[in-house]
Amino acid sequence: MSSPHAVEVDALMRELRASPQGLSREEAERRLQIYGRNLLEEEKVSRLGVFLRQFKSFLVYILLAAAATSALLGKVRDFTIIALLVLANGFLGYWQEMKAESSIRALKKLSESKVKVLRDGTLVEAPSSELVPGDVVVLAEGDLVTADLRLIESSGLMIDESTLTGESIPVSKDHSVVLPADSMPYELRNMALAGTVVVKGSGKGLVARTGRNTYLASIAEKAKEKPPETPLNRAINSFVRRYVVFLVALLAGVGVVGMVQGRDIIEVAYLLVAELVSAVPEGLPIVVTFVLVVGALMLSKRKTLTRHLPAVETLGSATVIASDKTGTITEGRLRVNDVLALNPDKVKLVAALCNNSRGGIGDPIDVALANWVGAEYEELRKAHPRIKEYPFDVKRKFMATVNEVDGKPTLFVKGAFEALAAMAAADDDRLKELGGALNAMAERGLRVLAFGVGEWNGDDVSSWRIEIAGLVGFLDPPKSGVKEAVATAKKAGIKVIMITGDHPLTAKAVAKEVGIWSEGDLILTGRDVESMSDEELHVALNKATVLARVLPEHKHRVVKVLQERGEIVVVTGDGVNDVPALKIADLGIAMGSGTEAAKSAAKMIILDNNLKVIVDAIRNGRLIADNIRKAIYYLVSTCLGELTLISSAVLMGLPLPLYPTQILWINLVTEGVVDKAFPFTKEEGNVMERPPKKPERQFFDSAQAARILFFGLVMGLLNLLLFIHLLGVYDVETAVSIVFTSVVVVQWFNGLQAQKEREPFFMNLKGSLTINPYIPISVGAGLALQLIALYAVPEWFHAVPISMEGWGYVLLVSALAFTAVEVKKVSGLLLRRRRQRHERGSG
Repeated sequence: MSSPHAVEVDALMRELRASPQGLSREEAERRLQIYGRNLLEEEKVSRLGVFLRQFKSFLVYILLAAAATSALLGKVRDFTIIALLVLANGFLGYWQEMKAESSIRALKKLSESKVKVLRDGTLVEAPSSELVPGDVVVLAEGDLVTADLRLIESSGLMIDESTLTGESIPVSKDHSVVLPADSMPYELRNMALAGTVVVKGSGKGLVARTGRNTYLASIAEKAKEKPPETPLNRAINSFVRRYVVFLVALLAGVGVVGMVQGRDIIEVAYLLVAELVSAVPEGLPIVVTFVLVVGALMLSKRKTLTRHLPAVETLGSATVIASDKTGTITEGRLRVNDVLALNPDKVKLVAALCNNSRGGIGDPIDVALANWVGAEYEELRKAHPRIKEYPFDVKRKFMATVNEVDGKPTLFVKGAFEALAAMAAADDDRLKELGGALNAMAERGLRVLAFGVGEWNGDDVSSWRIEIAGLVGFLDPPKSGVKEAVATAKKAGIKVIMITGDHPLTAKAVAKEVGIWSEGDLILTGRDVESMSDEELHVALNKATVLARVLPEHKHRVVKVLQERGEIVVVTGDGVNDVPALKIADLGIAMGSGTEAAKSAAKMIILDNNLKVIVDAIRNGRLIADNIRKAIYYLVSTCLGELTLISSAVLMGLPLPLYPTQILWINLVTEGVVDKAFPFTKEEGNVMERPPKKPERQFFDSAQAARILFFGLVMGLLNLLLFIHLLGVYDVETAVSIVFTSVVVVQWFNGLQAQKEREPFFMNLKGSLTINPYIPISVGAGLALQLIALYAVPEWFHAVPISMEGWGYVLLVSALAFTAVEVKKVSGLLLRRRRQRHERGSG
């Protein structure tokens, strides 16, 4: 049945061939064979297929090339480390992907339980998986709804639909209404949907949809979608493709030149192996993983747990935060926000007596009123014992109690203003005043109730007459620090969108208070999203900062539309309704107090449900991304320097300036120790004062390419000139040994300078020396290893011990390379300052 909410109960009974007494056991079993079990279906996943697809990436291919090179050169240790890293990454990806399947299983638990159902006119308890269309289910407080039900009876029935719709307040149900066929799920007052919970009252429902046909199943179906490739993988894969093309062209050119020069084919092959060893930054995947691991540990200390390692960097690339309202931006509990009291004492009395909360447990409005009354709450209830209660009724729109006051039964009522106005003693001016105040509160997004007191004269509601004592407005208040976090995010060029199932006015009030919404911004509803094409939705999202009355499928579509236009989207959520968006987002962040389904679908979990924690995590994500960028610069620029040196020497017909074993040793004493310190580099400037970078430019933009090319050429050409000079002064073995050491020391200096991308080293010497305290330690370790290689076992590396004069050459070339980089940074700084002065002058 596609629209059971749009037909009368009798008509639906006839269509489903059902009756108020329920189905017979035989008919229920027959229908179970036709419709299947009332369970969410799981997609069958090949575990071997999941494992093998973890190795389909350029990053893995370059690692395998490095492993093969190490094996060819007999470097068993390097081969073993790289092979283990590839396998470890494969197993990690496999574990993450299999773990994500648990989000479907967590959703299944919401539709598995025991239910009370009528069979042969008798109330029995049966497994929810055996429900079939046509069954009649009996609902009571605390029950989990496990199929989509068309209500046929309701008495004060209120259902918590927050897991599906995001609506933070329980919804009142009325079985007697017939709704339009195109009603949204949050408008289905005559339905109880699978996955929701009865919080008050009782009722009966006719099973209309089960299993994969329920609304909950549509959410689970979207949860099967695969998330997009991470920005880190996109960026590195983009770099690797270009780098591989460059290497193939370079090695082919060097090989051709070597053959033309008349070199022996074995010698040419040896040259090409040396080139390949110097060209492959085999330490890149290791150091990137290390930076991410250290970053994840740092985030864990700030109440952010990482379930998917690349998500650490994704934080730094975020351009949009699509945040849930309840519990993330707001406290997740109602509070009395405004009171218009014509009679303050009577308002307080109604708040305390017409209330069923106990010890902070109960209906959210009752709890908020009890907190507002404060210490007097229990005292007033004891002083005025309850005689009778009239529970909230969806038709009457009020709750009432009769309590003893001064020995007389007195009526206390709270509910919708229009309902109480009908009972009020005639006073048109006062009612108009209250009506104006009500509208003003409602426009501020408050949920408003009227409070009244009168004499009780029996159960005939039509005869009641009351005095309206005042109005109380409720709001789920923003958390502390959220407003500042929103301002920080905006300053960093990150757009914050609040997505909620709540009413647009309520959403706008909260968004305005925390700085998300401002004059001129759009507010979109779920209906708006449904009516727009993808192109129209994208245009609207450019101006929209609040999305209200939004369903899971709307949130999912919004995320996909943003991604298709190049945005990196962070989604927060805690309910089942958030699972599809959490799964498809570039980075899904679940609340620690959220559902298991949400946590299984997310890549990160924050223990403190606060937008401020997410913005702080983005700051750390940007620092982590910066450190990966710096590590990539260091590794690739030094590889390029070695390539420049070796290729130039070959093209000039010179002897090989570095042997393959020396290159591997260089990688160990430079990249092998120095790059391990990069994860600990501190923030350079304020990373939240610049706009986010696109993934393709995060690590390899034109500025990065220029820096890599500049240093690679400077390092390579300076050492080439040194090698040419040394060949005229020393024998080849000594010349090679000095160049071998020079290349090592130049790379150490490069590691020191790489800690700051823009600022010159001597401009802030203290800052340069303290931005990463582990760099001097790593250089010291590298120096010790190099001294062992030169003076303890030089024959292992085709080297000889070098004299003090040789060290003089080493320090001279290193100082020249250091100075060249400093000059470039100073000129860049002066150019930026001149541009800024020009922009200020023209502004």
